[in-house]
Amino acid sequence: MTKTNPGNFFEDFKIGQVLAHATPRTVTEGDVALYTALFPVRFALQSSDEFARGVGYARAPIDDMLAFHIVFGKTVPDISLNAVANLGYADCRFLKPVFPGDTLSASSEVIGLKENSNGKTGVVYVRSTGRNQAGEAVLDYVRWVMVRKRDEASPAPAPQVPELPSAVGPSAIALPEGTDFSRIDLAATGSPFKWGDYEAGEKIDHVDGVTIEEAEHMMATRLYQNTAKVHFNQFTEGKGRFGRRLIYGGHVISLARALSFNGLGNAFLVAAINGGRHVAPCFGGDTVFAWSQVLEKAPCPGRNDLGLLRIRTIAAKDRLCHDFPGMENEGDGEGIILDLDYWVLMPR
Repeated sequence: MTKTNPGNFFEDFKIGQVLAHATPRTVTEGDVALYTALFPVRFALQSSDEFARGVGYARAPIDDMLAFHIVFGKTVPDISLNAVANLGYADCRFLKPVFPGDTLSASSEVIGLKENSNGKTGVVYVRSTGRNQAGEAVLDYVRWVMVRKRDEASPAPAPQVPELPSAVGPSAIALPEGTDFSRIDLAATGSPFKWGDYEAGEKIDHVDGVTIEEAEHMMATRLYQNTAKVHFNQFTEGKGRFGRRLIYGGHVISLARALSFNGLGNAFLVAAINGGRHVAPCFGGDTVFAWSQVLEKAPCPGRNDLGLLRIRTIAAKDRLCHDFPGMENEGDGEGIILDLDYWVLMPR
């Protein structure tokens, strides 16, 4: 009997199956420093303990997307080790802040299966939950991933695709307890614009671009203990469809989030991800640009210091935002690599 783990193939998944993922991970200040070195993250709340204490935290929380990637990485050996591509996200809620010293673990439930028409792959839908050392859920989300079949002749399960909400409702969003953002220092945040300065329909070109280096995306993916072959194994991927390794989609999400600081500098907290698509693959050497549109504004129930902005951020590779006439945000133009719909919390 082999002692190595080949990963699950499409026919290994069953509806209702619960997977407890290995390797709890204690988040350290080193993780935060490395994440900051890999992405141009500049949000004041996650950068400064003093700023964080000023709004009611004991210290600076880690970036929400770092928490997401660490939890995501836990799920890869069981869900997407044999993936062709991660396809999308929905119904993601960030429930509690994560701080250096917290230990994160993860579990997933299979909620949908559908074989593709080519008979070689299928789409697996899972709901994954990350918990801290106290057993408290810090985030949960749905994702769907295209997974290879072990045997193309194996019978396909009856297709079952879950019904997912188009967006997380404002009333379902977890607000940061014990905090008060009413008297923040705007000079420290680097942006004079609060919740009331934004309008639904407004479009923001984030201007800056970042080139992804091969070494950086490899380091970032290892940081999250993400073992997906498509990101690491050039020997295998060199014989595949693209002839090279794919950039982990979460790397593009973090770049787009970091780039959004220029225009959304006071959007300190990602509250929820309503939906997201990796529209096209991204490779080392690509330069990523991003722009956003405000889709919706909502007050936070019981809070006068915070408001919610629903943002759609589009990332493109090797194309400036003004190359897309009117920045229509159709999400499928040539060069588009990410289409992300999410809620942020911003001081009022």
